[in-house]
Amino acid sequence: MGRYRASARQAYRDFRGAGLDAIREVVSRTALTFGARLSPDPVFDADWDLLVVLDACRADLWQEVAASEEDLPVGTTRVSPGGTSSEWLESVFGDRGPEELADVGYVTANPYSESHVDGDRLGYLEEVWRHSWSDEKGTVRPRAVSDAAVRVGRERDLDRLVVHYMQPHFPSLADEDDVGISLDSFGEKSLTVWSDLRTGRLSRESAWESYRANLELVLEDVRLLLSNYEAERAVITADHGNAFGERHIYGHAAGVAHEPIREVPWVETGATDERTYDPDPNPEPERELVAAGGAGADVDRRLRALGYR
Repeated sequence: MGRYRASARQAYRDFRGAGLDAIREVVSRTALTFGARLSPDPVFDADWDLLVVLDACRADLWQEVAASEEDLPVGTTRVSPGGTSSEWLESVFGDRGPEELADVGYVTANPYSESHVDGDRLGYLEEVWRHSWSDEKGTVRPRAVSDAAVRVGRERDLDRLVVHYMQPHFPSLADEDDVGISLDSFGEKSLTVWSDLRTGRLSRESAWESYRANLELVLEDVRLLLSNYEAERAVITADHGNAFGERHIYGHAAGVAHEPIREVPWVETGATDERTYDPDPNPEPERELVAAGGAGADVDRRLRALGYR
């Protein structure tokens, strides 16, 4: 009975603390939405042939990892035009017509392409999440994205290519605790990264370590891509970042002028196809998405798995 009472008291303290912090978060988000503004830097109008997008990568996370790796430039930072992937996609692709996008390709692991990208206006679109979603991990592994990008680079004549990896966005592929989580159940678990941080059940250090490990993992594939794709001007950036409790805000949200969410890396480099890697020309799908009928439901399930629903 004593243990039960102690657990109940702890649950009540967690609930009360989470409630108070949630209120503070609402206040902060409101102030940052209707108050201060951040001037976004142009993405599409910048000078690049290959744009590598790391989903939800904070600028300071990139700088921390790059500083410890000899082959990674630290680069600079820019202000993203969006606080979410959907906002970013609308900014980059939304108002551009076929004449601007006819020679642009987009290879993406992010399911928001379903509702925010018009493939008919693009020179090429491959939604990797449709054929290479992992139900086991609740995301798309980076190698499937790299394979698709290398293939399109060698098989198609495009002026520009955007390659959108899902990492370091949670779930962390480097975190063993995420093994075996099904897509149906992972929506709640992915959100608890932020709720556990809010209540103190998860330390910022532990969450950051998992976040950093997920970036280090995807960078192995970024290196592979840069040595197997021909581009004079390649840029590594992110669609948005993540807040880890600064001003009581966790994760990311649309329309919020908050530096941890909107400040992203901008790393200018190059890419050379050294032909050191040959992707599988006929990859086995991890989980095939039916092109019609149940597609919308599957998109929703994938977005829930990533914490967007």
